[in-house]
Amino acid sequence: MTTLVITLVGDDRAGLVASVADIVDAHGGNWETSEMAELAGAFAGIVEVSVAAERADDLRAALEASAETLRVTVHGPATVRETAARTVALTVMGNDRPGIVREITGALSARGASIERMSTQTTDAAMAGGRLFEASLTATLGEDGRVDDLVEDLQNLAAEIQVDVTLTD
Repeated sequence: MTTLVITLVGDDRAGLVASVADIVDAHGGNWETSEMAELAGAFAGIVEVSVAAERADDLRAALEASAETLRVTVHGPATVRETAARTVALTVMGNDRPGIVREITGALSARGASIERMSTQTTDAAMAGGRLFEASLTATLGEDGRVDDLVEDLQNLAAEIQVDVTLTD
Protein backbone atom coordinates (compact mmCIF):
# COMPACT_ATOMS: atom_id res chain seq x y z
CA MET A 1 0.00 0.00 0.00
CA THR A 2 1.04 3.57 -0.71
CA THR A 3 0.19 6.51 1.52
CA LEU A 4 -0.84 9.82 -0.03
CA VAL A 5 -1.42 13.06 1.82
CA ILE A 6 -4.07 15.29 0.25
CA THR A 7 -4.52 18.97 1.05
CA LEU A 8 -7.79 20.70 0.23
CA VAL A 9 -8.47 24.45 0.29
CA GLY A 10 -11.37 26.41 -1.15
CA ASP A 11 -14.64 28.21 -0.61
CA ASP A 12 -16.80 26.25 1.81
CA ARG A 13 -19.89 24.56 0.39
CA ALA A 14 -22.00 21.51 1.12
CA GLY A 15 -20.71 18.26 -0.32
CA LEU A 16 -16.98 19.04 -0.59
CA VAL A 17 -15.86 16.22 1.68
CA ALA A 18 -18.34 13.78 0.17
CA SER A 19 -17.04 14.46 -3.35
CA VAL A 20 -13.44 13.80 -2.28
CA ALA A 21 -14.50 10.66 -0.37
CA ASP A 22 -16.31 9.39 -3.48
CA ILE A 23 -13.14 9.76 -5.58
CA VAL A 24 -10.99 8.03 -2.95
CA ASP A 25 -13.48 5.15 -2.74
CA ALA A 26 -13.83 4.83 -6.53
CA HIS A 27 -10.07 4.27 -6.76
CA GLY A 28 -9.92 1.70 -3.95
CA GLY A 29 -8.38 4.10 -1.47
CA ASN A 30 -8.83 3.95 2.26
CA TRP A 31 -9.48 7.24 4.11
CA GLU A 32 -7.16 7.00 7.13
CA THR A 33 -6.65 10.20 9.14
CA SER A 34 -7.96 13.69 8.46
CA GLU A 35 -8.35 17.14 9.91
CA MET A 36 -10.80 19.58 8.35
CA ALA A 37 -12.29 22.91 9.28
CA GLU A 38 -14.24 25.87 8.03
CA LEU A 39 -12.18 28.98 8.76
CA ALA A 40 -13.64 32.42 7.98
CA GLY A 41 -15.77 31.05 5.14
CA ALA A 42 -12.98 28.95 3.62
CA PHE A 43 -12.69 25.18 3.85
CA ALA A 44 -9.30 23.64 4.63
CA GLY A 45 -8.41 20.03 5.14
CA ILE A 46 -5.66 17.48 5.10
CA VAL A 47 -6.30 13.78 4.53
CA GLU A 48 -4.10 10.69 4.72
CA VAL A 49 -5.19 8.01 2.25
CA SER A 50 -3.76 4.55 1.65
CA VAL A 51 -4.15 3.01 -1.78
CA ALA A 52 -2.63 0.14 -3.74
CA ALA A 53 0.61 1.34 -5.34
CA GLU A 54 -0.62 0.57 -8.86
CA ARG A 55 -3.71 2.78 -8.33
CA ALA A 56 -1.97 5.77 -6.70
CA ASP A 57 -1.30 7.69 -9.92
CA ASP A 58 -4.91 7.28 -11.10
CA LEU A 59 -6.21 8.45 -7.71
CA ARG A 60 -3.85 11.44 -7.78
CA ALA A 61 -5.00 12.40 -11.30
CA ALA A 62 -8.70 12.05 -10.41
CA LEU A 63 -8.34 14.17 -7.28
CA GLU A 64 -6.39 16.90 -9.04
CA ALA A 65 -8.89 16.94 -11.95
CA SER A 66 -11.83 17.33 -9.56
CA ALA A 67 -10.72 20.76 -8.38
CA GLU A 68 -13.71 22.92 -9.35
CA THR A 69 -13.71 25.57 -6.63
CA LEU A 70 -11.43 23.47 -4.45
CA ARG A 71 -7.64 23.47 -4.73
CA VAL A 72 -6.47 19.88 -4.29
CA THR A 73 -2.82 18.96 -3.90
CA VAL A 74 -1.68 15.37 -3.55
CA HIS A 75 1.63 14.75 -1.81
CA GLY A 76 3.36 11.43 -1.71
CA PRO A 77 3.84 8.68 -1.52
CA ALA A 78 4.60 9.61 2.08
CA THR A 79 7.42 8.08 4.06
CA VAL A 80 6.37 6.81 7.48
CA ARG A 81 8.99 7.41 10.16
CA GLU A 82 9.61 4.77 12.76
CA THR A 83 11.01 6.22 15.95
CA ALA A 84 11.49 5.35 19.59
CA ALA A 85 10.77 8.96 20.50
CA ARG A 86 8.63 9.94 23.47
CA THR A 87 5.27 11.62 22.86
CA VAL A 88 4.03 14.50 25.00
CA ALA A 89 0.74 16.37 24.93
CA LEU A 90 0.30 19.94 26.06
CA THR A 91 -2.42 22.51 26.33
CA VAL A 92 -1.93 26.26 26.37
CA MET A 93 -4.50 28.77 27.57
CA GLY A 94 -4.33 32.49 28.18
CA ASN A 95 -5.33 35.92 27.03
CA ASP A 96 -4.86 36.14 23.29
CA ARG A 97 -2.00 38.20 21.93
CA PRO A 98 0.35 37.96 18.96
CA GLY A 99 3.32 35.62 19.36
CA ILE A 100 1.99 32.82 21.56
CA VAL A 101 2.26 30.17 18.83
CA ARG A 102 5.74 31.41 17.87
CA GLU A 103 6.94 31.26 21.49
CA ILE A 104 5.54 27.80 22.27
CA THR A 105 6.62 26.19 18.99
CA GLY A 106 10.04 27.83 19.32
CA ALA A 107 10.51 26.24 22.76
CA LEU A 108 9.53 22.85 21.35
CA SER A 109 11.83 23.25 18.37
CA ALA A 110 14.75 24.29 20.58
CA ARG A 111 14.46 20.92 22.37
CA GLY A 112 14.25 19.01 19.09
CA ALA A 113 10.56 18.22 19.47
CA SER A 114 8.49 17.60 16.34
CA ILE A 115 4.84 18.66 16.38
CA GLU A 116 2.61 15.77 15.36
CA ARG A 117 -0.70 17.54 15.82
CA MET A 118 -1.72 21.07 16.75
CA SER A 119 -5.09 22.72 17.12
CA THR A 120 -5.62 26.37 18.11
CA GLN A 121 -8.59 28.64 18.57
CA THR A 122 -9.56 31.98 20.00
CA THR A 123 -12.84 32.58 21.79
CA ASP A 124 -14.54 35.50 23.48
CA ALA A 125 -13.72 35.74 27.18
CA ALA A 126 -17.17 35.57 28.77
CA MET A 127 -16.65 37.53 31.97
CA ALA A 128 -13.56 39.66 31.39
CA GLY A 129 -14.02 40.70 27.78
CA GLY A 130 -11.25 40.33 25.24
CA ARG A 131 -10.19 37.07 23.60
CA LEU A 132 -8.85 33.81 25.01
CA PHE A 133 -6.29 31.71 23.18
CA GLU A 134 -6.35 27.91 23.48
CA ALA A 135 -4.04 25.36 21.92
CA SER A 136 -3.66 21.59 22.09
CA LEU A 137 -0.44 20.05 20.81
CA THR A 138 1.05 16.60 20.56
CA ALA A 139 4.79 16.46 19.97
CA THR A 140 7.51 13.84 19.91
CA LEU A 141 10.84 14.38 21.54
CA GLY A 142 13.93 13.10 19.79
CA GLU A 143 15.66 10.05 21.22
CA ASP A 144 17.98 12.33 23.23
CA GLY A 145 15.18 14.66 24.35
CA ARG A 146 14.37 14.87 28.04
CA VAL A 147 10.82 15.58 29.16
CA ASP A 148 12.10 17.27 32.35
CA ASP A 149 14.08 19.80 30.31
CA LEU A 150 11.08 20.56 28.13
CA VAL A 151 8.83 20.95 31.18
CA GLU A 152 11.26 23.44 32.73
CA ASP A 153 11.49 25.43 29.48
CA LEU A 154 7.70 25.56 29.11
CA GLN A 155 7.14 26.55 32.75
CA ASN A 156 9.60 29.43 32.40
CA LEU A 157 8.03 30.49 29.11
CA ALA A 158 4.47 30.28 30.49
CA ALA A 159 5.39 32.68 33.31
CA GLU A 160 7.08 35.03 30.84
CA ILE A 161 4.22 35.22 28.32
CA GLN A 162 1.47 34.85 30.94
CA VAL A 163 -0.29 31.71 29.76
CA ASP A 164 -1.07 28.40 31.45
CA VAL A 165 0.77 25.42 29.95
CA THR A 166 -0.18 21.91 31.02
CA LEU A 167 2.05 19.07 29.85
CA THR A 168 1.28 15.35 30.04
CA ASP A 169 3.47 12.54 28.78
